[in-house]
Amino acid sequence: MTPEQKAREAIDQRLTQSGWILQDMRQLNPVAGPGVAVREFPTSTGPVDYALFVDGTPVGVVEAKADEKGQDITTVEGQSSRYAGSTFKWVKTGYTIRFAYEATSKLTRFTDYADQKYRSRPIFSFHRPESLRALLKADDTIRNNMKHFPPFDTTGFRSCQITAIQNLERSFAENRPRALVQMATGAGKTFTAITAVYRLLKYAKVNRVLFLVDTKSLGEQAEREFLAYRPNDDNRSFSEIYGVRRLKSSYIPQDVQVCISTIQRMYSILKGEELDESAEETSLNEMTTAERQTAKEVVYNAKYPPEFFDCIIIDECHRSIYNVWQQVLDYFDAFLVGLTATPDKRTFAFFEENVVSEYSREQAIIDGVNVGEDIFLIETQVTQSGAHIMKQLIECRNRLSREKRWKQLDEDVNYVPTQLDRDIVNPSQIRMVIRTFRENLFTTLFPRRKEVPKTLIFAKTDSHADDIIQIVRKEFGEGNEFCQKITYAADNPEQILSDFRNNYNPRIAVTVDMIATGTDVKPIECLIFMRDVRSKNYFEQMKGRGTRVLGKDDLQKVTPSATENKDHFVIVDAVGVTKSKKSETRTLERKPSVSMKELMLNVALGARDADTLTSLANRVIRLNSQMSPSERKEFAQVVGLPANQLAENLLNAFDEDVLTAQAQGKFQTPTPTEEQLQTVQREAAGQAAAPFCRPEVRDFIENVRRSHEQIIDNTNPDTLLFAGFDTQKEETADRVIRTFHEFIEENKDEIIALRILYSQTYRDRPMAIEKLKTLYQKLRGKGVTIERLWDCYVIKKPDKVKGSSTLRQLADLVSMIRFEMGQADSLQPFADKVNYNFQQWTFRRNAGAVHFTPEQMEWLQLVKDHIATSLSIQTEDLDLSPFDRKGGLGRFYEVFGEQYEAILTEMNQELVA
Repeated sequence: MTPEQKAREAIDQRLTQSGWILQDMRQLNPVAGPGVAVREFPTSTGPVDYALFVDGTPVGVVEAKADEKGQDITTVEGQSSRYAGSTFKWVKTGYTIRFAYEATSKLTRFTDYADQKYRSRPIFSFHRPESLRALLKADDTIRNNMKHFPPFDTTGFRSCQITAIQNLERSFAENRPRALVQMATGAGKTFTAITAVYRLLKYAKVNRVLFLVDTKSLGEQAEREFLAYRPNDDNRSFSEIYGVRRLKSSYIPQDVQVCISTIQRMYSILKGEELDESAEETSLNEMTTAERQTAKEVVYNAKYPPEFFDCIIIDECHRSIYNVWQQVLDYFDAFLVGLTATPDKRTFAFFEENVVSEYSREQAIIDGVNVGEDIFLIETQVTQSGAHIMKQLIECRNRLSREKRWKQLDEDVNYVPTQLDRDIVNPSQIRMVIRTFRENLFTTLFPRRKEVPKTLIFAKTDSHADDIIQIVRKEFGEGNEFCQKITYAADNPEQILSDFRNNYNPRIAVTVDMIATGTDVKPIECLIFMRDVRSKNYFEQMKGRGTRVLGKDDLQKVTPSATENKDHFVIVDAVGVTKSKKSETRTLERKPSVSMKELMLNVALGARDADTLTSLANRVIRLNSQMSPSERKEFAQVVGLPANQLAENLLNAFDEDVLTAQAQGKFQTPTPTEEQLQTVQREAAGQAAAPFCRPEVRDFIENVRRSHEQIIDNTNPDTLLFAGFDTQKEETADRVIRTFHEFIEENKDEIIALRILYSQTYRDRPMAIEKLKTLYQKLRGKGVTIERLWDCYVIKKPDKVKGSSTLRQLADLVSMIRFEMGQADSLQPFADKVNYNFQQWTFRRNAGAVHFTPEQMEWLQLVKDHIATSLSIQTEDLDLSPFDRKGGLGRFYEVFGEQYEAILTEMNQELVA
């Protein structure tokens, strides 16, 4: 069988499953069914591989090719076009070949010649005969209709929404199959999408639109917004004009125009399987790696063929378009429109970099669509360093049942912060964070409030969330209603979420992931992170829970003591989540302890640095959200421009994109030099700062501010390593380094003894390590940890710190002592030194006659990692974790033979040299 014959077998199968009756010429009966595909039908330019008849009339052709032609499949379009323009033998005049397919056993491409500037596109399988019949009966094609959207009434729309709709319709007109709408949380992505859907149905004459989400709760929210939507050009609601259905089973009604579904349910529908509703409750980015990587192969479904939907709107597309789930999107022959506040590189690539809307969170804050945040840090010793549990009788519990029992430890346990609340539960650590939050709540964070502002705590697991809830209730002296869990495992989570949004209680909610993304709870004014987040996009989404704007009247419905509009929110960072700089959004508040009056005077006296102007911009933005309409009008008259424009000018003075554009215009060059950029930056900063040089402007702003704002006083409880706003770090770093220097002076004799680490053989190192541990315990008694000290050197002397390892080892203490005593010019993590020495050692060894095998290299990597944490390795260590999982000392001997001890000795000497 030739490759083309194999391809034709697969093509025959696809045509048959799409409802076509296959015939050879000798069996010709073009009216045998609604759709007949005739093989090798003769034309004036030769036999076409397949001629497609609908209701007895030829309407299309299929050109079949072997699989190896897939890379050149677009070159086959000329053959298809030639056959489409040929005369079909024995067929009377009056027919037009409108549809063309090019196919191999692996792929199918389709062209509708009725489209203006028709273009072939890949499709999952052939259209059904009844689908082609419907296309033939339509007045025009959808793609042609998309070229003629009328202008829309922009009343009630934000400028970012208008831009998104206009650019999206331009994208449709250009027949771009994918488009990305990037809009900050709270800017109205769903409202924008519904408007686009309404116009697609009314003017482009699309048949059905799929609104795709990844959780049931987001589907319910989208359904509410569709039902409530009323277009400007019709007094009826959306659901009175078009059918809207949220899919709750495997059935999709044929007579509705908008279907709302989770991607999990749509996959099960296409597979013909029933779906457990619990599968719709977990966000795709919260699934385990194994769940995400499970194959999700989509197969043809005759009930819902690929042409069933004409457009798919993908909500929160940054987490539902990748890997296995992408096949659901690839199945349908539809325009794809992604909605997200936080796209990443993969998102841009998937949507072919066709970004029709870019509305950043920073711009949303300037426009008053979002509010900005202050960051308050809580650092405890256990959170930073973990702890040590001596060998003793300890209490254990079952994570799920919570059943407790006592257990005798076989050995001492050292645990690291990443084990907290998963392997190790330290109630004191949770209590310290909650107590510090409570102590600072009404003095530092929200000094005017009488009740706890609506607060959302992000926990690591359901078990962790339960521990937090119990401690919150005790620390605040409140009952069950005050603090509740909102997770998928909670009873009736939707009702608790509704209460959290609309009622006085709960004041504090604890969640793992349920309201991390896409759920609107505008009254939230405080986010407490008790879990770290690796994904910067997910972190941005979590921050989005606090960024919603809310007027004073609505805020007072749930928080009666609120005296102003919601003008900011507070992130309480108890795990260092903000330190990893996951967010690309600029933190606007750089000087929370400096008053607005001082900031304005600093600017008047010539301050033009980024921290000062950016912080002043943040204060103006916040003041703008607090002012009444009459105050805003007077502000513009006195200052000479509106408050939001004043803030934008201040921020633009340090916006690289804006400055580059200004330099290109000023100097007439596409690539401005650094000197030219500095010139326009100085000019922009000067112009932005100019209004504050006028005393009447400063007095007016200060008088307005005084009636709305109170100065925040930051405190740092001495029971903690650190508690305060992020910008206090430098002052604290000075104090920590000063404490360390004093410690060295007090313990010089013991420190000198540590030189044996570098002068004695590796067999003496265990004794040195014990002395080092004793010394470190003294240092911890002064509230200084290795991690904290290293971070302080990064803050104060970044040019002297070499290497970026985040895992601080006990041996790093020696490096810092040597550095502080002036015996070393720079700081380098011990692990980095070991890694470098290992690399050089293996290069030298492999350069000889005998090369290490892959298995030997795996063992050597493990040995290297052990030395990096323990300074040396003994043969008996090879029977402990992680070596025991690979066979222990016995397997190590088998792999390296009689040289095994020599290898260990050499590595002990070379890697720590």
